[in-house]
Amino acid sequence: MSAVAVLRLPLAVDLSGFVKLLQRMQVPHRVSEESGEQVLWVPQNISEDVRALYERFPAGDPDQQLDIPEAAQTRKRPSFIEQVRHAKATGLVLILSLIVGAVTLLGDNLDTMRWLTFLDFRIVGEYIHFVPLADSLAAGQWWRLVTPMLIHFGILHLAMNGMWYWELGRRIESRQGSINLVGLTLLFGLVSNYAQYYFSGPTLFGGLSGVLYGLLGHCWIFQILAPNAAYRLPRGVLVMMLVWLLLCLSGLVSMIGFGEIANAAHVSGLLIGCFTGLLGGLYNRRKLAA
Repeated sequence: MSAVAVLRLPLAVDLSGFVKLLQRMQVPHRVSEESGEQVLWVPQNISEDVRALYERFPAGDPDQQLDIPEAAQTRKRPSFIEQVRHAKATGLVLILSLIVGAVTLLGDNLDTMRWLTFLDFRIVGEYIHFVPLADSLAAGQWWRLVTPMLIHFGILHLAMNGMWYWELGRRIESRQGSINLVGLTLLFGLVSNYAQYYFSGPTLFGGLSGVLYGLLGHCWIFQILAPNAAYRLPRGVLVMMLVWLLLCLSGLVSMIGFGEIANAAHVSGLLIGCFTGLLGGLYNRRKLAA
């Protein structure tokens, strides 16, 4: 069943109460932000009923005056296919990561991986000889600035990064759209990759973790300035990721056997994410005040 836009309201209108009512009634719905408006989408066959319900209960039903059967109050979790349908860009990045993981054998196939690393390299005997970045860029290999984010070293590395990208990427895509998510992902990848190269020199590195800290910082600061349910992170997530960052910086994580950690990528990703969150949050706050 196709979804239709049943309500288009200014961002200043608080729709949270009505959304909670729809959740209690187990009504399929989603809220997006388009052209400075918040848009409520529901299946076409119930659009008129939802519109009429909003006319009666624009603030929802905080006192729970409506007699809703208990079974209808159990919120049905969207299927994985439904979630992917509304998070195409998020899914695309994860699929690309899986493909790269397969063709590079999670870092074991150096012949394939060298085409995606920040610096091209040649293996001579037991040594790796890196090609200067300027030479690769002069040859038109500009993709190297971002493709290291798709490289992962081991199944756990890929699984953890993929899980967090799915969690954070969907939030940004649902509120700011697929194009903005792709743009932010590329920006965070570029900044974190270059920062890691600048501080560590010619080395092999990769993974989405720098991008993840960028997405985290973006949601964090954006939510402070322009609150929205989409960017309300689960309790403890922010604290956990910041504590993990500090543990990595302390060197403890490397000492207990997790290998070398791309700390420069993590910190730079977080900083640039906070900066984009600041710009986006201020812009949305200004639209609300206008």
